[in-house]
Amino acid sequence: MRFLLGLSRAIDALTEGVGRAVVWLVLLVALLSAGNAILRYGFRYSSNAYLEAQWYLFSLIFLLGGAYALKHNAHVRIDLIYGRFPPRTRAWIDVVGTVLFLLPMALGVLYLSWPWVMNSISVREVSPDAGGLPRWPIKLAVPIGFALLALQGISELIKRIAYLTGQYALAEEEEKEVA
Repeated sequence: MRFLLGLSRAIDALTEGVGRAVVWLVLLVALLSAGNAILRYGFRYSSNAYLEAQWYLFSLIFLLGGAYALKHNAHVRIDLIYGRFPPRTRAWIDVVGTVLFLLPMALGVLYLSWPWVMNSISVREVSPDAGGLPRWPIKLAVPIGFALLALQGISELIKRIAYLTGQYALAEEEEKEVA
């Protein structure tokens, strides 16, 4: 279990680093959106590349930020019911939910998106709109985002199993979120 908890810490560090980088994308997309609006309405200038860059950045925020949200328990769940259970029951719910839903979904999307991404890369897919951006980089973000989500799911699974077996004490923040 010591090895697995070390692996969990490494995954958590990766997720934390990616999450902190993604935070800056929020600022970048806000600035790009404001700049695009100023150019469009103030100077009657517009570019498909600017609009697509906004969409791509917004997509990256969600694709790459999913694992970070899972790590910090900021994901959607039915807290009305979940919050009424004792800590051990919540940990069991997390284990079952991760094994039956999160990991199969993340791995399924990863598996199914890979040929789609490889095809896009092989043909160097670009936007059909005039002045648009290449499409393959944002398509590549789909399997990367779901791989990060699966990894973080594994990390959370390790921590919950270690907690249930008495080999791991959840941090105070996790205790409140899981407990």
